[in-house]
Amino acid sequence: MFTLAHLSDPHVPSPLALSLGVLASKRIFGYWSWHRRRVFIHSAVVLDALAEDLAENAPDHVAVTGDLVNISLPNEFPAAAHWLETLGPAETVSVVPGNHDAYVAVPWAESCGLWSAYMTGERSGGRIGPPAGPDDFPYVRRHGDVAIVGLSTSTPTPPGWASGRLGDDQLARLEDLLARLGEEGRFRIVLLHHPPIEGDNPVRKRLMDAAALQEVVARHGAELLLHGHDHRCSIRMMGGPAGGVPAVGVPSASAVVEKHRPVGQYHLFEIARTPRGWRIDLRQRRYSAANGRFEAAGEERLEIRSTRAPAVAVPLAAGA
Repeated sequence: MFTLAHLSDPHVPSPLALSLGVLASKRIFGYWSWHRRRVFIHSAVVLDALAEDLAENAPDHVAVTGDLVNISLPNEFPAAAHWLETLGPAETVSVVPGNHDAYVAVPWAESCGLWSAYMTGERSGGRIGPPAGPDDFPYVRRHGDVAIVGLSTSTPTPPGWASGRLGDDQLARLEDLLARLGEEGRFRIVLLHHPPIEGDNPVRKRLMDAAALQEVVARHGAELLLHGHDHRCSIRMMGGPAGGVPAVGVPSASAVVEKHRPVGQYHLFEIARTPRGWRIDLRQRRYSAANGRFEAAGEERLEIRSTRAPAVAVPLAAGA
């Protein structure tokens, strides 16, 4: 049994200092959005309760799928690095960046590079180490039968846009990795920020090369894809060579309340090999403002078969 906690979009609250540099860039729109709306949604209190609940449940590994910061101000990245320390040591926490982590272009060493320890793994050419820059993805981390593959869909976009892109080079490297890990018989967990299936997102918020990613997964397979971005619970099936591949989304980890969106939530996945393939038991943990803690919010089971039979998914609980 391998237990993985998945959370996303914490938008770690930290002071957003207004300056001429903010006024002269896309950040001014994000600054306005933060003070008008988001400051009332994302709470450090919820993130503290999350860290406590993770410690109580003691998963083997924690995956964070992006949007650790808000408008990519220089002071936000060290604050997010400090928050990551509350989740566990770097070897047990894996991170991939999101669109807010590249809200505008910021030097790698001063931004997501501060989280390099959480993105250290096997890279292209067999090199093992931290990312050399924003284009040095994917990475692989092995834990027994499980292989965690981290992708980056993070790229600066024009005002009003929150789209993502993998790019041809990253997709080619991913194709090689999935093929090799599949031959090894690993349970392949792919982490990315944007949903790999277009769903209900408008073009300006989509993964622009989602179709190309789906083609890679259709050829070489994966056992589970995890994402955030749209702050909703979802289970969608992608095509794979041995049947359906579940893509599971999770709401923001820090939300107190948001109209039409769930409060803070994360998922616990218990993964076990079965005679027919794999079993995934998904447990939802949701923040209760009344009790000031995360509590059980539903359970689902996914059966991933090694034959060409499709995966079987139980629908998410009503209201999720």
